[in-house]
Amino acid sequence: MAILSPHWTLAFGLLGNVVSFMVFLAPIPTFYKIYKKKSTQGFQSVPYVVGLFSAMLWIYYALLKSNAFLLITINSVGCVIQTVYIVIFLYYATKNAKLQTIKLLVGMNVVGFGMIIGLTQFVAKGTASRVTIVGWICLVFSLCVFVAPLCVVRQVIRTKSVEYMPFLLSFFLTLSAVMWFFYGLLLKDVNIAVPNVLGFSFGIIQMVLYMMYKNAKNITTESQKLPEFQDQIIVLDDQKFPELSEQIIDVMKLSALASKPMATPTTTPTRHENQVPVVVPPPALPMQPVAVA
Repeated sequence: MAILSPHWTLAFGLLGNVVSFMVFLAPIPTFYKIYKKKSTQGFQSVPYVVGLFSAMLWIYYALLKSNAFLLITINSVGCVIQTVYIVIFLYYATKNAKLQTIKLLVGMNVVGFGMIIGLTQFVAKGTASRVTIVGWICLVFSLCVFVAPLCVVRQVIRTKSVEYMPFLLSFFLTLSAVMWFFYGLLLKDVNIAVPNVLGFSFGIIQMVLYMMYKNAKNITTESQKLPEFQDQIIVLDDQKFPELSEQIIDVMKLSALASKPMATPTTTPTRHENQVPVVVPPPALPMQPVAVA
């Protein structure tokens, strides 16, 4: 196993590059939807800003190490792709969403990353200490990359809709976590292996939620079609209110008899006076729809 370890490390590193590349491409359907509708709708920029920051950190970490070239290759590609996503988001986002995204970008990717480089280069002594410090920072922000898509989990549970939680992203994140876990394990790098354990767990949770709610219908779709009538019309059920229904019928009968004129030899009832009003029950509105899994 010791002889094959470098080969297995290279194999998992290459597989990690391939799967991670697919992870970076997974949001393409989401951004195509944004492009078609000319609106970011309920999507958020946080996962892509955090992903960009994480890729920048891993590049810096790999440059400090001597045997992590595969981290440089995939995260360089990731920086380019994540930047494209953020630019598209900013183009179609609302004014408030743009401001929030720009603040996050400046605070995290400019100020935060600049401070990390400055502190590790001028405060930390020696390459080993720099690698340790940056490695722990990478570990924390790798967890943020995996946790970031979970910001919509609460919305998925509340609305029973997976519209804003792409399945492909969750699936490839889970697969990528497996590859990079074994890569870090074989490389004996805790900073790479540990966060991918939680990444795998979070990915499983997202996919389970997707399978639970992928066919669920929005419970408010039909109720929004007749808002005026639902507020103004009350349908009486004869089985629930039998006494009230009988009283209404009795009142209508008395009204019909009272409307008849007394028969006299000199008068002839008109056509309208002979008519007895007929009670036509209003059409029953459809029952409140229930979400069907």
